[in-house]
Amino acid sequence: MKNKNKLIESLGLNIHPTVFSLSVLIILGFVTLTLLNLQQMGEIFKAIQSTIVHKAGWFYILSVNIFLVFSMYLIFSRYGKIRIGGADAQPEFTYWAWFSMLFSAGMGIGLVFYSVAEPIFHYISPPYGAGHSIESAKTAMLFTYFHWGFHAWGIYAIVALALAFFAYNRGLPLTIRSAFYPLLGEKIYGPIGNVIDITAAVATLFGLTTSLGLGVKQINAGLQHLFGIPENISIQILLISSITALATISVVLGLKKGIKRLSELNMGFALILMIFVFFCGPTIYLLNSFLQNMGQYASHLIELSFWTGAYEESNWQKDWTIFYWAWWIAWSPFVGMFIARISKGRTVREFLLSVLLAPTLITFIWLTIFGNTALYQEMVLKYGIVDAVNENVAVALFVMLHNLPLSFFTSLLGVLLISTFFVTSSDSASLVIDIITAGGSTNPPTIQRIFWAVTEGLVAIVLLLGGGLIALQTASITTGLFFAVILLFMCFSLLKGLKEEH
Repeated sequence: MKNKNKLIESLGLNIHPTVFSLSVLIILGFVTLTLLNLQQMGEIFKAIQSTIVHKAGWFYILSVNIFLVFSMYLIFSRYGKIRIGGADAQPEFTYWAWFSMLFSAGMGIGLVFYSVAEPIFHYISPPYGAGHSIESAKTAMLFTYFHWGFHAWGIYAIVALALAFFAYNRGLPLTIRSAFYPLLGEKIYGPIGNVIDITAAVATLFGLTTSLGLGVKQINAGLQHLFGIPENISIQILLISSITALATISVVLGLKKGIKRLSELNMGFALILMIFVFFCGPTIYLLNSFLQNMGQYASHLIELSFWTGAYEESNWQKDWTIFYWAWWIAWSPFVGMFIARISKGRTVREFLLSVLLAPTLITFIWLTIFGNTALYQEMVLKYGIVDAVNENVAVALFVMLHNLPLSFFTSLLGVLLISTFFVTSSDSASLVIDIITAGGSTNPPTIQRIFWAVTEGLVAIVLLLGGGLIALQTASITTGLFFAVILLFMCFSLLKGLKEEH
């Protein structure tokens, strides 16, 4: 082992040999197996996905509720006054920079993709009742809020708090295994810890690459809408390559010069586009919708939180809610570690309130402005948004913007926003995977960050060529199931650690 470490050091690297090598092998093996046996693997992936959502759906629902309730308990508990990093620690970033980075990493590209498409999908085909009706429009916004609301951020908050606490208050490496020190002790440095970190690294890469696949399709759809550039694999490969190059540059620049500035640029673009649609769209209708949507969400939250679809024969809940819960859990190592990295100096109460409330409120405003504008155009103005979504879901945002003034410029801004979110997600994930595979080192060598940024782009390209997005979605759900178990133990470990600190 010492000889291996000397070899690694002589190459100018700083990696955990076992975690790094096995993570790379699993990722390469998955991609190779998928491409060599595309049809067979496609059937296997569908069978795995179907089995998990049907057999383990209840477990996802119960787990996600536990994470949210536990985070709320900590807010009001005696542990809320504990400061991440110790009593004298000071925040590294302003609130604006902090919110910008955690929002960009946590939702970003997925929210832009689904903010128009998801409400329209639920309007057409709701979980219950008839579609294309006023009731299905209300239900559409209720479930869209539910999927992107407190439950998602509750998962992120617990993971981020556990990692930040054990790294900055206990002096352990900033990696997933450290959160289990109160339960495992020194065993976190052995095989059990390796399995935890490998799962986190693989889940992060698969979750990110799924989002990149969605994002590049939407960018291509926007360019086709604006400039007539064809929608095909060649263009999408070129887009992934270009954006991966930008992400690599951002990663090389580092957290403060690259990711921080890009995240602030993201938020600037997002606010400009959101304010424009609000004032140029059906403004009064949007104000009314926001209040009603919030009321619906508040009054139905407990019921929806425990809804398993036990009395319905439809697969709607499994196709949507279960997939979202699995996706958020698969994303949680990435988002949680990234939030932990930027959150030193906040108290537990300040941290949890901020992570739960601020991004959720911004998300709800965004969903109302874009989702309800699309519903208004379909239901009142009869602009045919439904037909556009049915034809190509990736173009939904641009069809909605086309029906507003200055559509060319707003669509161009939309493409820029998706692209910058794309870059931010990629460089943030590269940093996180690099930290995990470096054994928790918060400043690994630049060459390793470049390696992971390029790997993400290559995996997205290869699976796009092979039609492998269903494979990535299955991988996300599968790793999400395993990681849900890990997160439940993480809650016990965090509570034990906070008790000792207090």
